[in-house]
Amino acid sequence: MTVTIDPHSGFCFGVTRAIRQAEEYLQKGSLFCLGDIVHNGQEVERLECMGLQTIDYDTLRELRYGRVLFRAHGEPPSTYRIAQDNELEVIDATCPVVKKLQERIRETYRLYPEAQIVIFGKKGHAEVIGLVGQTHNTALVIESVQDLDQLDYSLPIYLFSQTTKSVEMFREIVAEINRRRGVLYRSEGDEMPAFEWHDTICRNVSNRVDELKAFVRDKDLVYFVGGQKSSNAKVLFAHCLEANPNTVFLSSPEEITELPTDAADAEIGICGATSTPLWLMQAVRDKLVGYSSD
Repeated sequence: MTVTIDPHSGFCFGVTRAIRQAEEYLQKGSLFCLGDIVHNGQEVERLECMGLQTIDYDTLRELRYGRVLFRAHGEPPSTYRIAQDNELEVIDATCPVVKKLQERIRETYRLYPEAQIVIFGKKGHAEVIGLVGQTHNTALVIESVQDLDQLDYSLPIYLFSQTTKSVEMFREIVAEINRRRGVLYRSEGDEMPAFEWHDTICRNVSNRVDELKAFVRDKDLVYFVGGQKSSNAKVLFAHCLEANPNTVFLSSPEEITELPTDAADAEIGICGATSTPLWLMQAVRDKLVGYSSD
């Protein structure tokens, strides 16, 4: 039996940066984090054992004079105002890619107040909440082509995307908006309002789909390691399962209770999401190797 960990799996740059900042400040004293620093229960637990305290928005509103970390997903302006009013020290671990996207949306909203700003993303996702907040919560969030009926095609449209969404689906949305605009304004003969779309998807994340598919395709068995709360894990697991039906989702090595009967000569792959720590994939590997040596 051979067990290989996908070299491209694991934390993306933004998450790695946030966790390093948390570890650095935990060496100096107490630290709060607004929401789970990453959508992986084991990594959250590891940092909490180091002293990190995860809080929610209600707790933030009551907190005074502490030090609080804003995670890689980013926050809306209203959260910064709460921290300022409460005299909190903010450790801003917003991913630079997300931060730049926030700035672009905020500037578009300032320059074109009459326009319709549309964000392709998951409703309620932490990053999307931060993006919508740049427009005083006026931006429209769409999750698929089926949501495009909500758009007002008589207004200028400026389309952005959550950084971790599918490039292919984003292109489908752009094509469908163009199609609907063409049909509407050909029949009415009026001047067509502006439509600008900005592909703001992080390629370090989107490229993982092809990398994962290439990794799992020739394996006899694949263990995909991811957190139950991670939307990225669900998406990447689906792609792995499509490329190799012998892919199993698990969140911890404890979920492995035995090896398949034909695993003795199998080539097994281990991969994970952008929220999956390397040490957790290594723990899964060690569990498999331990079983094989018994």
